[in-house]
Amino acid sequence: MVAATSLATTGCYLTHLASGQWQLLRAREAIADLLADPETSAELRSSLSFVERTRAYASEIGLDVDGQYTSYVGWPGDRVITSVVATRPGTVDAEPFWFPIVGSVPYKGYFDPDRAHREAERLRGKGRDVCLVPVRAYSTLGWFDDPVTKPMLEMSRGRLAEILLHELVHSTVFVADQTDFNEGVATFVGEEASVRFYADAGETGAAARRRREVNEGRSIDAVLLAFRHDVARLYAETEPGSARTASRAQLEASARRALVELPLTTRDPASLAERARLNDACLALVATYTADLPAYAARLKAEGGQLTRFLAELRRAAGTPDPRSALLGTGTSDP
Repeated sequence: MVAATSLATTGCYLTHLASGQWQLLRAREAIADLLADPETSAELRSSLSFVERTRAYASEIGLDVDGQYTSYVGWPGDRVITSVVATRPGTVDAEPFWFPIVGSVPYKGYFDPDRAHREAERLRGKGRDVCLVPVRAYSTLGWFDDPVTKPMLEMSRGRLAEILLHELVHSTVFVADQTDFNEGVATFVGEEASVRFYADAGETGAAARRRREVNEGRSIDAVLLAFRHDVARLYAETEPGSARTASRAQLEASARRALVELPLTTRDPASLAERARLNDACLALVATYTADLPAYAARLKAEGGQLTRFLAELRRAAGTPDPRSALLGTGTSDP
């Protein structure tokens, strides 16, 4: 997620976001104070110390850290925001929402889950397919010093490091109207940096586990991307109707079988296949976050595997007319 304070135009939605963002900011407690407080639980102290380690590493590899994640909010529930993604019939591309500063984005976020559900019902009433996504963290792109939240700390340590590094990429580089680029490169850096965070600290076992988690996640992404591609082709080549509906159901069944057959060790393939949300709206975000991961991996390899060099090139590319092409060396790189 990006700048919650910008995800609005007028009226009640703006008021809702402003209120939610204000509640989040006013509830912040300085991590330094919590670590110094003898009343802070050992579990929270350990988690916040881990956040400080991750921030320090982010700075070492070239991300802008500033005052980000120096505070904590015990936000209730399993998320901070619920985002709404919608697609029109016969497409697996998210219907964009346009907002100031950030431009077009494929989601709309709500602090109040009930509001998100009402918006989802409104969109369904207009014939849209809808996906509701729980969001534990988002970046205000440096407008505010974003806090660590309780939902974030409930993730595994490896995933916590990944999401912190992901959001710090957004604070470092953001290009308006380039959601696929922004989210794709943040996903890649978050994953790779979370592995190297452990490796550079000499924690070889943790680094190996994190690499396995990342690689298995990318295997899952590959199945979902292939399914999304097949559905998009089906929609392009087949007229709406019962035959197309039946064909899509067959494609979905095949995708679920492919998920079951994945050789995963970090999660249960059968459970994953059963719980996977494979409707059109949920598929819409798959490409945004993961389609370019192999290309970014190739660019990192070209930089000698050095994340600092990759991030320096990312900064340079962000100032060009086509940042994705500039970073991947497939287009103009002139500012």
